[in-house]
Amino acid sequence: MAKVTDPITINRTVVKNRLTMAPTVKFDYAGADGKVTEKHIQHYRERAEHGCGLICVEATAVSPDGRFGPIHLGLWEDSQIEGHKAIVDACHKNGAVTLIQLNHTGITANPEMGPVIGPSAVPVRNGDTRLSKEMTLEEIRSMQEKFLDAALRAKRAGYDGVQLHGCHGYLINQFISKKTNHRTDHYGGSAQNRARFGAEIIRAVREKCGEDFIISIRTAGVEPDIATAIKVAEEYVKAGYDYLQVSTGIEWDDPTLKEEGEPYNKICKMGVLFHEHFKGQVPVSCVNSIHEPSLVKYLIEKDLVDTVDLGRALLADPAFCQAVLENKPFVKCFNCPNCQYSPGMPHKCPAEMIRKKEGKN
Repeated sequence: MAKVTDPITINRTVVKNRLTMAPTVKFDYAGADGKVTEKHIQHYRERAEHGCGLICVEATAVSPDGRFGPIHLGLWEDSQIEGHKAIVDACHKNGAVTLIQLNHTGITANPEMGPVIGPSAVPVRNGDTRLSKEMTLEEIRSMQEKFLDAALRAKRAGYDGVQLHGCHGYLINQFISKKTNHRTDHYGGSAQNRARFGAEIIRAVREKCGEDFIISIRTAGVEPDIATAIKVAEEYVKAGYDYLQVSTGIEWDDPTLKEEGEPYNKICKMGVLFHEHFKGQVPVSCVNSIHEPSLVKYLIEKDLVDTVDLGRALLADPAFCQAVLENKPFVKCFNCPNCQYSPGMPHKCPAEMIRKKEGKN
């Protein structure tokens, strides 16, 4: 029986325990230049200091036009590397394996950043009459190069690997969803074709960054159903992905995904189902509303997943990992309907306020 304190090997890198920090964007930390700030460094250092085994740094833009907005962390140019080195150093000094999530927002890009592009010409948002620009084959290849270039910069910064953002409705996810991908060429149609965009990126990253470099993807667990999402993930694994981290996508049309008395929710359950399918092939993580140490232990000790991604629990209290590993007290996430770390409400987290009032962290 595995325990949360057990190490796990991902590719050829040993992670000291089964606790991972999910990529959660700090919307008011970066400036217009996309560079790391001292706030970023301190944020990740604190989570590493308290025992997190693997930290995935937040969604980082591979191109200025793919940002969420004017202030969004980036790795689209060499001048941004130095700040990322500081994040990596802070995490490595505290024993945390460190990845960075690479992203382009595609059709959901902030229009202030430039032309809104995607796999097909579709409405950019629900209720919006504007259409995205369908990417040409040349633009697809250029975008893949941008992901590769960002991965190379990540390697130069010292990251142990990268995670491609393939869910939550962003560009790689847009290629795998039939709602946003209407192409009739070899990037559209079958699950294999729709996975091709992300699979080709991974092959290029593997060739240029080496066999030891961890390549992960945060992929959609339902797109439009679990079976299809698993077919897509199979293509990713064939291409060389080392680690599947499962979250939500664009479509939710699978009636078989039900809550059946488990102590975890349906989003978390997708990771459990992926683990069941890919067991013995690649490690799989789950995420979402995992706020209690007991639930983390349940998921690992019942062999339901290989690692547990922690988001809000670690935002609420950087010491949450110690609560899991050492039974230490912690300030629990309030599970606010709109997370107080989200855009428009930055860093008003009530748990954070309690910690500051008590003089913790």
